[in-house]
Amino acid sequence: MPGMGLTGIGLAGLILAYAGIAHTFIDGMHALTGLTMFVGLIFTAAGILDGGISTSTRAKVTTLVIVSISIGFGLYTLVTMNTSDFTLTIVLILLAIALPALAIGYVAMKKPGSIKPIGLVLGLAVASAMVIWVSAGAMSADEEITSEETVDHEAVEGLTTGPIFAIEILEDSAQEGNPDYSPDRAIVTQGYVIEWINEDSAPHTVTSSADYGETFDSSLISAGEIFTLDTTNLEIGEYEYLCIVHPWMTATLVIEAPKEPTKIIIPKGAAIPEDGKIFYDPETINISTGTTVEWVNEDSAMHTATSGSPTNGADGIFDSEILNIDDTYQFTFADAGNYDYYCILHPWMIGTVNVE
Repeated sequence: MPGMGLTGIGLAGLILAYAGIAHTFIDGMHALTGLTMFVGLIFTAAGILDGGISTSTRAKVTTLVIVSISIGFGLYTLVTMNTSDFTLTIVLILLAIALPALAIGYVAMKKPGSIKPIGLVLGLAVASAMVIWVSAGAMSADEEITSEETVDHEAVEGLTTGPIFAIEILEDSAQEGNPDYSPDRAIVTQGYVIEWINEDSAPHTVTSSADYGETFDSSLISAGEIFTLDTTNLEIGEYEYLCIVHPWMTATLVIEAPKEPTKIIIPKGAAIPEDGKIFYDPETINISTGTTVEWVNEDSAMHTATSGSPTNGADGIFDSEILNIDDTYQFTFADAGNYDYYCILHPWMIGTVNVE
């Protein structure tokens, strides 16, 4: 039957796409082969209902091949590729549709007179199951909300990643010849989290070109969406990337080794206000964006390095909190500007970081 052939071709295409064997226009292949497979299933179902189930050897072999491929690839994806929390839900939905459909089809073929009562019973059973399912889902949602309210936010904050490096996918970048990624050559310190934001109205991707997305691949990023990439585990070097939907959009990502932090010493006796004394050494430093500054407390008294001023108070950009003797605090300056800071315990202690 032609339906079986279409189903087989579509299923083979899905396997190639999702297994990563074929990389060109991946999302388009997903959609096309999925559509082919479902059209094949529709034709197959229509043929079965119209002329009954074929019992020829060719039909049996084709059915066996399709079922074998489906089961094999299904088991493989569940074990090695599955990252979804809804896999079981999808399986249950498919079973809820497939099993009654098989039962109704069998009854329609063998005992046409019984189709109405059997169909009614199965329909009521499925409807009851769906009502129970939705009710149970609502109850579990309430439990999740309750559990979220008891989250230890301090523990969650401890899981935050490195500083952010932003790259824009520019408006109208889908038109060949227009500027696309900004910056076009991004130099990022290892450990940063890169954020690509799509400012265009068309969907795009961020896909490593040398290995067709093995190193990183955003899949489709719709307008206004953001794709993040933690560079902690990326090796030092250059990475060319492109948009697989618009392959003329190319850019370069350069991962640099982390730099040694620039140190500022809180010297001994800094807690005692005296004219001409240095409280932060150096009091003023000039650095470039992406530089990490480390404050080291060598005094026996407690101190802080808090952005802001004694007059206006802390501005929330950075705050070391209490530094005891030999404690350190680091902060990476990702944006240019002039940053004044002071010690909230000894407000005569002030310093400045100029970032260019």
